[in-house]
Amino acid sequence: MSDAWQPEQYARFRAEREQPFHDLLALVEPVPGGRVVDLGCGTGVLTRVLHEHTGAAETVGVDRSEAMLAQSAQHAGRGVRFEQGDIEKFAESGLDVVFSNAALQWVDGHETLFPRLAATLGEDGQLAVQMPMNHDHPSHTVAHEVARERRHAEALGGYVRGYPLRDAEWYAELLARMGFAEQHVRLQVYLHQLTGPEEVVEWVKGSLLTDYRNRLSPEDYEAYLADFRERLLAELPDERPFLYPFKRLLLWGRKGAAGPGNG
Repeated sequence: MSDAWQPEQYARFRAEREQPFHDLLALVEPVPGGRVVDLGCGTGVLTRVLHEHTGAAETVGVDRSEAMLAQSAQHAGRGVRFEQGDIEKFAESGLDVVFSNAALQWVDGHETLFPRLAATLGEDGQLAVQMPMNHDHPSHTVAHEVARERRHAEALGGYVRGYPLRDAEWYAELLARMGFAEQHVRLQVYLHQLTGPEEVVEWVKGSLLTDYRNRLSPEDYEAYLADFRERLLAELPDERPFLYPFKRLLLWGRKGAAGPGNG
């Protein structure tokens, strides 16, 4: 597969995409002189914000997209560095904070992924994760329906994007079983006001649809995109402005004894 991430497309809704990051960051307690990792750091612009909030000695941003990391150099230095890598293969020890904003939804097997990430944390370490949970909105369901149509299914080799996330309650129970005595888990709806329904197409072009773009030739992707656009706009109301509700799961946990704070 190619690297289909397009930083400019992703950044078209920068303010809307960044708000969940700041909401998640507000749950993280500073770790002066500590070690922090930002999994799925993208261009790295928010990794610098994470670093300054935590007061860490070192913050490492990890992403597998060369296109995204190509813009990270301007945010490196003064305790921040970036490296290319897969979250599935990430292995460290003694970290103070494992932070991931809108990335773990791309990784399957959360029943093993989360314990592995928890194992990288030292005593009193914190795990902070934000993941989109908008899988039941037409912006997502229509994308998969179109992928199953015969023409596109053949081009995709039968591939349809899966959905690895569980219910919020499942993550709360998992955090407790992993030894996070203090935790905060919530499902939050962000209501985005877009100029019209066609902007929903532009939104998912910068995120979900990259998975299909990865697997298709340019010609096949344009054909898929045209069918997706037609099907989606036929299903969404033609309202202006257009209200696009987007659900996200925010979770935070800290190892050790419970105490005052975000629990």
